[in-house]
Amino acid sequence: MAKKRPQTKAGRPQLTDGEVPVVGAREPCPCGSGRRYKACHGRAAAHASTELVQRPFEGLPGECDWVALRELVPAATVALTLKDGLPEGVPSVTLATVLPMAWPALRRDDGSVLLGLQNDTPSGDISRDLADTLQRALEAEPGTPVQARRAPADGPRMQDLLDAEGVFEPVVHDGFEFWVPDPENATPEVAASLERANAAAIPTVKLTGVDAAYWCETPDKNHLRWVMPHPEERLLDALARLHAAGRSSLGEGTRLVGSFRAHGLTVPVWDLPSGVSADDVEKPAAEFAERLAAALTSDAPLTPEERRARGGLTNRQVTLS
Repeated sequence: MAKKRPQTKAGRPQLTDGEVPVVGAREPCPCGSGRRYKACHGRAAAHASTELVQRPFEGLPGECDWVALRELVPAATVALTLKDGLPEGVPSVTLATVLPMAWPALRRDDGSVLLGLQNDTPSGDISRDLADTLQRALEAEPGTPVQARRAPADGPRMQDLLDAEGVFEPVVHDGFEFWVPDPENATPEVAASLERANAAAIPTVKLTGVDAAYWCETPDKNHLRWVMPHPEERLLDALARLHAAGRSSLGEGTRLVGSFRAHGLTVPVWDLPSGVSADDVEKPAAEFAERLAAALTSDAPLTPEERRARGGLTNRQVTLS
C-alpha cells in the first residue's frame, strides 16, 4: 500500500488579518494556518470585543456630560446630530439615559429613534455597542424596540456616526414621561415601568454656569457631582492644593468629600446641606472653577499638608467603571 503523502500548507493562500472572514469557532481558520478559528484569528477578535476601552466617549462633543448621563443622572435626553444627516423617515435621534423595559433603543411609531445610554453593554467598548444599536434602530420597523447584541469588533463607534461639530446639550427631566408621547395611553407594561422609574429617580439639576456639574437631592443631604476633563493626577494635585488651603468648599456647610472615577474621567463630589439648592451653588461653583484653573497651572511639589489632603481624596475615591 502506498504511503499517504503528508499534507502541506505551502500552497494555501495566506490572508492578512483584515481579509480573514469570521467563521464558526471550531471551524478551520480561513487564514490557512490549519488551526481552529477560535485558537487563531478568532482569539484576536474575541479579545478586541472584550477589551475595556478606558475612555469610550473621548472625542465626542460633551464627553463629560456623556459620562454624567451614563453614571449619575436618572432622567435626561439629548438631541443627537448624525454626521451623514438623518435617514429618510427618521425625524430625530435622541439619546436618553434609560428607556422603558431597559430597551437598548426604540424606533417610535413616528419613525424617531430613542437610544438608551445606561444599559449593560456586551463588549468592553460602550461607544461601539451604542453605535451598533443606533444603526439597527435606524433600520428597525417603526413601533419596535431594538434588542441588545454583541457589536462586530470592526464596527463603527459613536465617534464615527456623530457630527464632531454638533452640540451636546442635555435636558434633565423630573421623570420619564419623555418615554411616550401620550403617557395616559401607554401600554400597561410601559406604564408600570414608568411608575417604577419615576419613584426611584433622584431629583437632579444641571448647573448652567459651569460644564458637566449636576446637583442632586437625597433625603439626608444634597450633593454636587462634577465631571471634569483634566488628567486625573494633575486634577487630584490641584484639588489637594485647594483643600489644604481651605479653598475647596462651595460655601458654608459644604465640603469636598472625595471623587468618583468613571470612564477615564474624575468626578469630584461635594456634600451640601439639605437646604442648599442648585441655584445656591451656581455662583460658588463658578468661583471654584476659577480657583481650580489657577491651581491646575502649578507644577510646584506638593507640601506635606497638600500630600495629606491628596491622600485623603484618593482614599475616598470610588471607581464606577
